[in-house]
Amino acid sequence: MNGFSRLICFLFALLQVAVCSGKQIIIPFGSEGKIVYHSESGLYDVMAGDNKVISSARGAAKNGGLLLNSTDYMYAGHRLTNITDGFGRGLKYVFNLRRDGQPDMEQVFYVYPGHDYFFTELAIRGKRLVSNYLSPIQAGTVQVSASAGNKVLFVPFDNDAFVRYHTEALRRGLTKMSSEVGVIFDDRSRAGLVAGSVAHTEWKTGVKTAGLNDKQAQFEVTAGYTNPQVTRDQLEHGSLTGSVIRSPRIFVGYFDDWRVGMEAYGKANRIHEKPFVFNWDKPVPFGWNSWGVIQTKLSYENATGVADYFAEELPGFRNDHTAYIDLDSFWDNMTGGMRGDYTKLKAFADHCKRKGLQPGVYWAPFTDWGFASGGNRTAEGSKYRFADMWTKVKQGYHDFDGARALDPTHPGTQRRIDFIVDKLKGCGFTMIKIDFLGHAAAESDAFHDKSVTTGMQAYRIGMEYLVKRLDGQMLIYAAISPSMATGRYAHIRRIACDAWKSMKDTEYTLNSVTYGWWQTYVYNFIDADHVVFGDEAEGVNRARLASALVTGTLITGDDFASPGKWDLTAKKLLQNSELLDIARHGVAFRPEPAGSADGAAEVFTSKRNGYMYVAVFNYTGKVKRVVIPLGDIGLKRDRYEAEPLFGVVASPLKASGRLEFALAASDAEIFKIKL
Repeated sequence: MNGFSRLICFLFALLQVAVCSGKQIIIPFGSEGKIVYHSESGLYDVMAGDNKVISSARGAAKNGGLLLNSTDYMYAGHRLTNITDGFGRGLKYVFNLRRDGQPDMEQVFYVYPGHDYFFTELAIRGKRLVSNYLSPIQAGTVQVSASAGNKVLFVPFDNDAFVRYHTEALRRGLTKMSSEVGVIFDDRSRAGLVAGSVAHTEWKTGVKTAGLNDKQAQFEVTAGYTNPQVTRDQLEHGSLTGSVIRSPRIFVGYFDDWRVGMEAYGKANRIHEKPFVFNWDKPVPFGWNSWGVIQTKLSYENATGVADYFAEELPGFRNDHTAYIDLDSFWDNMTGGMRGDYTKLKAFADHCKRKGLQPGVYWAPFTDWGFASGGNRTAEGSKYRFADMWTKVKQGYHDFDGARALDPTHPGTQRRIDFIVDKLKGCGFTMIKIDFLGHAAAESDAFHDKSVTTGMQAYRIGMEYLVKRLDGQMLIYAAISPSMATGRYAHIRRIACDAWKSMKDTEYTLNSVTYGWWQTYVYNFIDADHVVFGDEAEGVNRARLASALVTGTLITGDDFASPGKWDLTAKKLLQNSELLDIARHGVAFRPEPAGSADGAAEVFTSKRNGYMYVAVFNYTGKVKRVVIPLGDIGLKRDRYEAEPLFGVVASPLKASGRLEFALAASDAEIFKIKL
């Protein structure tokens, strides 16, 4: 250690900021966390109090085909910088590593006394660098607890193809790769390690857990992750080039309750990667979407019929006097095609506004659904051929979900955005649902913009272009899309894939809420997709509505232009002020506890305005006896009175030490408990 480094360590030790002891640099963070950096080996440990959570972590990177490890480098000093950012006041530690004939390496740590987590990055510096792999954390051992109840969480990259979140028991031989964020948690105590990327404009990130036994695992966070079944890519990750290549910033924290950690991770994403879209400061959106039932049969007549129904038959279904009537795919039935006459579409928007409603519309800006007709077709708004705009992959193209991806950087794609968006703005729409956005994030052999080399760089260009063109005139709702990267560009994001009316749909949606509820802090709101009642039993309809209430917003989907059983159901449920007040809060409930494997939790809770709301679901076809210990859901007193808002359970329910009741098959109840 040189004299300057000794002086810096001495000064910071006096200030209780860092301690240097021989070949160890100890970096405190939060209330009792610390990073122990071993300068001689290039390894570091992470402590939570006396508990060593991460042992012998190193950094790794590729330059071309050569793998570089921090353990093969020599320590060349470190520097400290005071920082002030959205996380508050903190310190940035940069450890410089050198190796003859190879690029320099930097291991970087950001710590804040007010947060029980830190951030880390890895960078390489040199000449003409080429890399599609940087790993700031390759941990020799991670141990969350000594319990045998440890689990690993898989988080998907997007919400496409009816993907599910799932957990698996930690065990020898288990290898699990999660997208963007990974979690190892003790299912008994709820303690857990959370690590994931908070930057999504250049890299796709994977978090790998490899079980050593039921208590310990190897752990790796990697920038440069692709997988056809997860990220949908057909290629390996694109490479970055230059004199400095830097990984995304990685959030790392050990928490007594992993759910608290996931919420902190969600909030950190929104702080670090500030929204590009304007902030939504209006009330939580309520509304209707045509894909629930009408789908391909959408017409001016049934669309205006739905608007009339909401205006005349559902006056109580509003938030701040507003409800959105949103036309999904096939609105071009009214125009005769994308190049057609938009007069009737504008008439629909005007009709909604006259009725005191807000008109919404739909588009998938980065897909070509007509690719089977050939590539010589000219794209709307330009003279570019679709064949020139298609995303190129392995001498072919990126096809998924029945559509071919369009290169977001191509001027033809952008002129098409100009054309369609300007038409929709001219009609007066105030909401847009954008879909199949993952097509814009696909890795490609080459993009039209030669400065773009990764799918996430292309996604940023495409989404920023789209949002700029919308020009703050519409509420933006993202449907199928990358979970984390879309946070910059949308006000609302659907938490899962399509869901309609059945109990199976409800359980599928709530699987994503069970493990992805924390995305409520990445977006203004997350959504459960359109709530369809149809002719289902009352209990199934209660559960379907409750799934939306615990997610955060409320979008309906029945064909209200036609008579049916759904009419009476809607009038009863969608004008219940107690239930609508839950949706008006707009923040997702927390799972209590998490589900098992790839299932959904049965209990979700939320504290607000002096009350706790407890939502309970019975996904089975049999009556279920439910017993919820009050302490397990954070209630401290022995006795409470629980008001059942659906009235399935007799009111009031006296809770003494536990909430205990029978819940009918395929049904749900929501309790309101005064704190």
